[in-house]
Amino acid sequence: MADEPNDPKAPEVPAAPAAEPAAAPKPPVAAAAVKPAAPKPAPASQGNVAGKTTSVAATRAAAPAKAKAAAMDDTSPLVSRRVWLGMAWGAFSAASAAALAATGRFMFPNVLNEPPQQFKAGFPNDYVTGVDERWKERFGVWLVRTPEDLVRGEPGFYALLTVCTHLGCTPNYLSAEAKFKCPCHGSGFRVTGINFEGPAPRPLERCAISLGDDGQILVDKALKFQYELGQWADPASFLSV
Repeated sequence: MADEPNDPKAPEVPAAPAAEPAAAPKPPVAAAAVKPAAPKPAPASQGNVAGKTTSVAATRAAAPAKAKAAAMDDTSPLVSRRVWLGMAWGAFSAASAAALAATGRFMFPNVLNEPPQQFKAGFPNDYVTGVDERWKERFGVWLVRTPEDLVRGEPGFYALLTVCTHLGCTPNYLSAEAKFKCPCHGSGFRVTGINFEGPAPRPLERCAISLGDDGQILVDKALKFQYELGQWADPASFLSV
């Protein structure tokens, strides 16, 4: 029986794929011809990172820089922080001590230490004629030995207070001019104590003088005598020898 045409309802059998030609083998590549991989470029700088959180690595990297800055600050030729702290504590301690001292001083009354009113001035033979200044600084007295007293007319001693009768300054004795001269306002007094120049209104004052039981001169500043009141005639104002 002759071949019949293909039945359209019969399933189509796919044709077998054609065989691909075998790939030609690649020639072996020499190891020396392989190029090393190029290094990766460094990441670009991030620019201004102010206000952004830094990484732990960045914090650790900044620590040595801070330590170096602190060390440079301590060894700086200028005043370091340690010195500033020491100065501050020192000033605070000094101020506290001054405040405590002022408080303690306020708790105690003022005491005026004055030299004694009476003192022994040695023996009469220890003095020569003229003004003796050995007791000026300590007791504020000049001892004068005179061959003839201005008032009593006899030889002996009298004691003049070293207080100017103008405003209370301390005159100086000028031996070359044989007078007492006040450096404050120029008042002048003779060896007798009588005022003769400057604004002083009256003579210098004498104080009591006598001879003690031991033979020494005894001066008592508590008892004073004024010339203008006629008190230089009092026997206690002059020591006859």
